[in-house]
Amino acid sequence: MPISVPQRILVAPSGFKESLDADSVASAICAGIRRTLPGVRIDVAPIADGGEGTARILADAAGGRLHEQTVTGPTGLPVRAQWAEIGPRDSRIAVVEMASAAGLSLVPRDQRDPGATTTYGVGELIAAALDAGVARILVGCGDSGTCDGGAGALQALGARILDADGREIGSGGYELAFGRGLDTSGIHRRLAEVEVVLACNPHNVLTGPQGVARVFGPQKGASPEQVQELSDALDNWATVLERHGGAPGADLRTGMGTGASGGLGAGLAGGIGAVLRSRFDALLDSGLSGIDLDRRIRKADLVITAEGSIDFQTPHGKVPAEVARRAQRHGVPVLALAGSLGEGAPSVHDVGIAAIASIIAVPMPLSEAVANGAELLADAAERTMRMILLGGAVSARSGHKRRKKAS
Repeated sequence: MPISVPQRILVAPSGFKESLDADSVASAICAGIRRTLPGVRIDVAPIADGGEGTARILADAAGGRLHEQTVTGPTGLPVRAQWAEIGPRDSRIAVVEMASAAGLSLVPRDQRDPGATTTYGVGELIAAALDAGVARILVGCGDSGTCDGGAGALQALGARILDADGREIGSGGYELAFGRGLDTSGIHRRLAEVEVVLACNPHNVLTGPQGVARVFGPQKGASPEQVQELSDALDNWATVLERHGGAPGADLRTGMGTGASGGLGAGLAGGIGAVLRSRFDALLDSGLSGIDLDRRIRKADLVITAEGSIDFQTPHGKVPAEVARRAQRHGVPVLALAGSLGEGAPSVHDVGIAAIASIIAVPMPLSEAVANGAELLADAAERTMRMILLGGAVSARSGHKRRKKAS
């Protein structure tokens, strides 16, 4: 009896935060698939979501050039960060990876307080791209370890944030409580001629019950008291930005993407007039990436996606949900692997993910899971492929019995 198995599989994962980048996740999944289906055709499309690895993924896909430089990290210490240069010389696009300058992975666990970290290094990367003469800048927002409303990035670009006495405020989100004015008279001169676009999760907003401090502050190490202090500071920062008038008519409090990367969205929109776009529209549908995800989905019999955690947040702008949304249009089934399955994980079935599986088969410490992420992913991919083969065998046998009975 012939068993029906997928002939072509598309592997389109996100990275696993603080563990594996998207390329490494894809490689591990492919290794697990080939243990069971050595001859299957596998198409690999690591998805840049604005977070860790975005600059390199887009540079590789579009034949661009990756730049590295030392900038101010989220805790104030120097770090090596990167941005990509893509496209022909007269219309070059810079892809600035926010996470490489101010990502959570750059903040030691015993120093995690999002009200104390800064996006200053992100502004330094933007300035470097401006100095290189690019025509457009795309800032990937994701995996941030900051919540300073983009104030640090503005300061690095030449802006001054002033308190009630006209003195510059200090660094970090808590300091935003003292802000009363924004002076951009010394801002980088090329910002007047270069469009800056932020690739954001549109569900992230700056203030209110679902504001970035309340939703993501605890994940970045903030206590309940610190969350409240930070939320109040960002509320005041929104008032400063509105008064500055850098984004006429825009809702800088609860507008789409204003809370991206700890409020970097609102800060750059209100401070320098940056454009906020859904990250998948900006990264996948702009012609920038060369990924052409929809075409590759159409050719597949099965799509396997992945991210570090699948939970109630996954349907709201995360990679697996976006991949599933596109796959649904073409009738292609989707399997999602995850480092962990959290609260509300079954909700992803409503957005088109047919099945989910954790890569952790037995209880283990988080540190062990992170250290062995690639091996766990490969094992999980192998297990799921064997389940698919079992389903194919059962289906083939059932069909054989029906045909035999009919004859």
